[in-house]
Amino acid sequence: PLAMRVAGVLWILSALLFLALAVPAFADRVQAVDDTIHRWAVSAEWDPAVYAAKALGFIGSVWITWPLMVGIAAWLVWQRRWEALATWVSAMALSQALIGPMKDLYERARPALSLVETTGWSFPSGHAVAGATIAIAAVIVLVAAGSKRRNLEMLAAAFALVMAISRVYLRAHWLSDAAAGLALGAAIAIGCAAVVHRIDEHRHPTP
Repeated sequence: PLAMRVAGVLWILSALLFLALAVPAFADRVQAVDDTIHRWAVSAEWDPAVYAAKALGFIGSVWITWPLMVGIAAWLVWQRRWEALATWVSAMALSQALIGPMKDLYERARPALSLVETTGWSFPSGHAVAGATIAIAAVIVLVAAGSKRRNLEMLAAAFALVMAISRVYLRAHWLSDAAAGLALGAAIAIGCAAVVHRIDEHRHPTP
């Protein structure tokens, strides 16, 4: 129940950000905040931080994320952990399926002066979505429930947050791109885990 509530809050937060950019009056206010943060990113450029942000960008690229997604799925099949596999596959499939259509729906231009090569539209941040979904879902499916997993989930959430911020710092995305992607990715990971677990409980009730 707690996971369902957390996922619900994250879905609502993500939906509010998506709706805000769809309504011109709110979109202008969001853009004003984005412009302020973009100017800060330009003024705060520092070589060590740029190198670290670029390293995170590579970690969040398809060269790392796709082998990781396939590898974890294969491990779960090998271990015959079917509920965890269903959680992992559904979270990965849903997150990857949403990124492209959402970008095409909004067709938002990227910020100027990006420090990395970018392709496609800006909203939402694919790195933020993938980073949050993979990091949080990986902890859920690989670590047994308990205090250790809760601590690791917090670390995964912190990693996802840093990943999202790094995309803003590199001027590859607006702040709202990263925030919406972060909320969406976390909502997908937690929501898929909660739904799959609820279905499994109904199929195999505990005496």
